[in-house]
Amino acid sequence: MSKGTIIITGASAGLGAEMARQFAALGYDLGLCARRTAPMEELRDGITSAHPGRRVVLRALDVTDDDAVFRVFGEIAGEFGTVDRVIVNAGLGKGAALGTGRHDANRRTAMTNFVGALAQADAAMEIFRAQGRGHLVLVSSMSALRGMRRAMTVYAATKAGVSAIAEGLRAERVPGLDVSVVHPGYIRSEMNEHVTQRTRFMVDTEPGVRSMVAAIERRRVSAYVPAWPWVPIGFLMKRLPLSVVTRLT
Repeated sequence: MSKGTIIITGASAGLGAEMARQFAALGYDLGLCARRTAPMEELRDGITSAHPGRRVVLRALDVTDDDAVFRVFGEIAGEFGTVDRVIVNAGLGKGAALGTGRHDANRRTAMTNFVGALAQADAAMEIFRAQGRGHLVLVSSMSALRGMRRAMTVYAATKAGVSAIAEGLRAERVPGLDVSVVHPGYIRSEMNEHVTQRTRFMVDTEPGVRSMVAAIERRRVSAYVPAWPWVPIGFLMKRLPLSVVTRLT
């Protein structure tokens, strides 16, 4: 018997793929979305082999295509009959210091991480308002807590925007709606694999995602994950001078 249905975007690799595995193990049916379908097919086969009772629906999706986001979410809702949770996870980590001739990379990051997240939240809310219930989860970042330098400037700004969407929806107090925002620290993923050897506090994908899944299952309003060391670091990031924060991160 299914525990419910979850849509996860950015599910072809990294945090999204591992969330799919862990939520399937908990008993959820899944609607998985990403631009690349081949890795999702392999992921689906692994999940259904390990958990024969699980249903896994795949859809190719570029979250910067607004019309596609609404169509795909509607298709998945129609196929399952209901959607209990949407995890807005798709993201891009490319970027460059402003003024260095890489506006193209910064714009792609902004369009994927913020405008794409906005479309996903909007499409999810249409489903949840019609159902009268739902759990919207937005994956932000610890970098959302303060402005970041150089290549991280735009990425951090987009994630701050994602966190603000979550807070705005909570303020609206929509009946039957739970909203969670998850702020991962450094969890090993496809996005950051090129910097793992020189990044402090990095944790492996499986335990890092386990902490995300636990926070989501508890429907935490806001969570810094993994809790150690990111809860105390988050406390400091909000209060220390920016010059000190840059050394912490």
